[in-house]
Amino acid sequence: MERPSYKPLAQAAISGGGCYVLDAHNPTPVRADSPALEVMTDLAKIPAATISPDDTLPEANQSMLLRGVRLLLVASNDGRIRGVITTNDLLGEKPVLVAQNRGIKRSELRVSDVMTAVDHMEALRLNDVAKAEVGHVVATLKAATRVHALVVEDQNGKQVLRGVFSASQIARQLGISVVTHEAARTFAEIEAAISGV
Repeated sequence: MERPSYKPLAQAAISGGGCYVLDAHNPTPVRADSPALEVMTDLAKIPAATISPDDTLPEANQSMLLRGVRLLLVASNDGRIRGVITTNDLLGEKPVLVAQNRGIKRSELRVSDVMTAVDHMEALRLNDVAKAEVGHVVATLKAATRVHALVVEDQNGKQVLRGVFSASQIARQLGISVVTHEAARTFAEIEAAISGV
């Protein structure tokens, strides 16, 4: 079988008047009555930010900084989700307390020591999310006093993680600049924005 012959593509000069960086991270603006799927990070389109339960907390922190996220999915080698770890888990008092109880340094802790295990988590169903609006997601996050929510669906009899909601992402898409990690303040700002709809 003959291999195809590829020719180089034509090249263009960079404009002397200026060539600008595309702002691809600028999410679509939404309102409270926009479809919920517009504020969900769809893991069928964007690779999930994962980490091993055996990684250290400094490694988890570095991974979050490099990816620009505040939540990592904790997954074993076979791809099974074991839990989640957030910036609050890393930077709050939990690591300090666990390290003191074990008589070790905070830097020696593993992700599995401070993550929220999957058996202590709940998720939203994609079928429900597909019929919901942004306001429903905000109400759900507020009722659960969480800033993230996971979305699952069944594929061929197996549950898979399909998406993630983030209060800070929703706030950005509503046009709110969130500079705090405080969930209560974030929700107050989001509610103020959606009440104007």
